[in-house]
This record gives sequence, structure tokens and C-alpha cells, in this order.
Amino acid sequence: MVVPAEPLPWPERLTAWRWWTIALRGVAAILLGIFGVLLPGITFLSLVVVFGIYAIVDGVLTLTVGARVAESPHSAPVIARGIASIVAGLIALVWPGITALVLLLVIAAWALVSGILEVVTAVRLRKVLRHEWLLVVQGILSIGFGVILFISPAAGAIALGLWVGAYALVLGVLLVMAGFQMRRHQRDLPGPGAFAAA
Repeated sequence: MVVPAEPLPWPERLTAWRWWTIALRGVAAILLGIFGVLLPGITFLSLVVVFGIYAIVDGVLTLTVGARVAESPHSAPVIARGIASIVAGLIALVWPGITALVLLLVIAAWALVSGILEVVTAVRLRKVLRHEWLLVVQGILSIGFGVILFISPAAGAIALGLWVGAYALVLGVLLVMAGFQMRRHQRDLPGPGAFAAA
């Protein structure tokens, strides 16, 4: 008779979450960044679609992390971050005839909310996560990006594409770094559970 293994406490599951979901968020951000930086003159509609798809993918991947530790008292910022990203993506894709100004404000609000929640998550989980400074840097970067967009509402589609591209490239690199740092941490954990999510 096989006795099912008892579920790990949430701190262990937090450090054993699928590292590739974080790295995949980074890859998606890098692709968005390349699109924005190399093709700043793309049509506004293309920018709307690309951002909307990215935000939804980012939100879904973030929610998979939050769902893994849903009973944790610190999971709320992670789940809220995922929901905010999905909402921003849906607004961009579903809003008929969205203007450049409205899209700029949506992206700015998304960046601000995401950044604040990332900093809150890093502070709450500083005793559980390694290299939580990467999450803090991501949050500060997002907050700064959101503020820049809010104080520059007259930016055109080309400028917006360049800004979004540059931001996404830096964010993507940080996320990929965080993902591989998490993978390295998993390998350092004792016992067979260390590789459960690898």
C-alpha cells in the first residue's frame, strides 16, 4: 500500500514552484521588448495587440505561482498582481477603438500596480526567498516606468513603443535571472522534493 506524501508547507512549496514560469515571463517580456525597440514604427493596432497578449500571458503565469501557495498569508499580492495584468491585457484587447492616450494610461496604471505589488511581495517574503532584491528591482523599475508614462501623456505611438520595448527588455532580463536563481536554489534544497518542480 502506497501512502501518499503529505503536502509540503507553503514556504517549501514557494521555493519549489516551477522556476520556468518566472523565466517564461522573462522570455515573453524580452520578445515584447525586441518588438517595441526594433519596430517602433509599427501600427498602433499592432502595439495594442502585442501588449494585450503579453499582459494576459504574464498574468496567467503569475497566477500559477500564486495558486501554488494560495493558503499562504503572503499570497495575496502575487494573486493580485496576476489579476491586474490580465485585466490590463483584456482592456487593451477588448476596448473598441482604444486611443493612444487611453492605452498609455492603461499601461502606466498596470506598471504602477504591478511594481507596488512586487515590492510588497519581496518585503513579505524576504525571509523565504533568496535574491529577493531582484523582485525589488523589478518593482522599482515598474513603478518608475509607470510614473514616466503618467507625466508624459502626449507621447506618440512611436515613443510609446520605444518606452515599452526598453522597459520590457530590462524587466525580461531580470525575470530570467530570477527564474534561474530559483532553479539554483531548488538544487540546493535537501531531499527528493527539491526537484519536484524542476
